[in-house]
Amino acid sequence: MTSSHDTSTIETPLRDHVVLITGGARRVGAEIVRILHGAGARILIHHRNSSSDAHSLADELNTARAGSVALASAELLDPEAPQSLIDATLRVFGRLDVLINNASTFYPTRIGEITVAQWDDLMGSNLKAPLFLSQAAAPSLRVRRGLIINIVDVHALRPLKGHAVYSVAKAGLAMLTRSLARELGPEIRVNGIAPGPVLWPERAMDEDLKREIIDKTALKRHGTPQDIARTALFLVKDAPYITGQIIAVDGGRSI
Repeated sequence: MTSSHDTSTIETPLRDHVVLITGGARRVGAEIVRILHGAGARILIHHRNSSSDAHSLADELNTARAGSVALASAELLDPEAPQSLIDATLRVFGRLDVLINNASTFYPTRIGEITVAQWDDLMGSNLKAPLFLSQAAAPSLRVRRGLIINIVDVHALRPLKGHAVYSVAKAGLAMLTRSLARELGPEIRVNGIAPGPVLWPERAMDEDLKREIIDKTALKRHGTPQDIARTALFLVKDAPYITGQIIAVDGGRSI
């Protein structure tokens, strides 16, 4: 007969796990938070401009399980931010098991019009911040034999027209994922998730382009944030022998 303790462990496989996720207040990030929290994790949600969304999400989840979610606001391009986020996580929860580099900026940069500020912003949020956060998190993750998940993009391999800098930054993040896996093993696993069309950008997007993108998937439909979140849960919970890999969750777009 299964004891009640064993049953609760099965129902909450991430019980006692502590997760730090950047950009976790909205969209895909918020869904990852909900899925991992539902599996028992305690979570520090980083946000920058989404304070209202972050507090609403934290209130919702702390109502379900008191003291299970905390918030930290930071500009990730601030050189002090990576260590301050790790310190905040350790201060609140006492450990760190998983770092999810989810925060990202995304907008077009057309050749001939690209500015240094755009380069610094897109490379900063999509590549520089994940590197320095991973570096700051490594000592704590090593203790827990933990995991880093980088949210990459199918456009790391297939550039998105009109988005050269973003595509280059995500390509760099893909290589960073593999490099970190090699550098931080055997104690720390490092993997990536490359979403395809799961959420359209918040900026207005041409309907014909949307149809063209969907038509290029093998499944002929867009995915959902839950598809990304469930993949993150798999990597945390069920993939102890997977590292250095980038899982495309794109309905076959990449083929």
